[in-house]
Amino acid sequence: MNKHSIKITKNFYEKSLWKQERLVVGIDEVGRGCLAGPVVTAAVILPINKTSPLLKDSKALTLEERNKAYEWIIRNCYHQIGIVHHRLIDQHNIYQATKICMKRALVNLLTHCNVEIGAIVIDAMPLTLDKTGFGALPVYHFYKGETKSSSIAAASIIAKVTRDRMMESYETVFPGYALGTHKGYATPTHRHAIQTLRQSLIHRTTFLGAFLDKGTDETKSQQTLW
Repeated sequence: MNKHSIKITKNFYEKSLWKQERLVVGIDEVGRGCLAGPVVTAAVILPINKTSPLLKDSKALTLEERNKAYEWIIRNCYHQIGIVHHRLIDQHNIYQATKICMKRALVNLLTHCNVEIGAIVIDAMPLTLDKTGFGALPVYHFYKGETKSSSIAAASIIAKVTRDRMMESYETVFPGYALGTHKGYATPTHRHAIQTLRQSLIHRTTFLGAFLDKGTDETKSQQTLW
């Protein structure tokens, strides 16, 4: 379903559906703009009428706040993740790979919990659920979803903490790139390491080739491919 013209107030879908004793799935991704590593998505279902002030855009939280929020979500919510590695990103392009990853998180979640879902809300990206068995569920996407939906904010936190920890673990396997510090993003430190060491096994070839040949402008364009 396309974006609505109505103004979406904070937790509009959650509050509307909780009154009907139905639940909302929030979905978000982390890692689309990176030169290395996977895209990670999360799907989260908050309990009816239960949220937390910790549930904000993961990028706006400190490490300590994110970890506290992560633990709250783990204790209180249904949640699952999806992971798409660099090879699939290179094969399909980042936009399509992210949609595949979102579907993985959603299907993982809905096949592991028996609850009545009233809607799926996603940060920015449209998503169709054909061939998933959940095509009848309404899907809503809107810009800056983490600020408008606690469900999406929770998903962003689960996805970011999961991916950050993955990248930290990769640092010992692929030394010299400082993956645990920049998490695969195109920081000056990372760009210098790539120019010195060239690519590792977890770098995205389609991103990296454009970066090494023409700089970061081509890399950025990869993020919007359909």
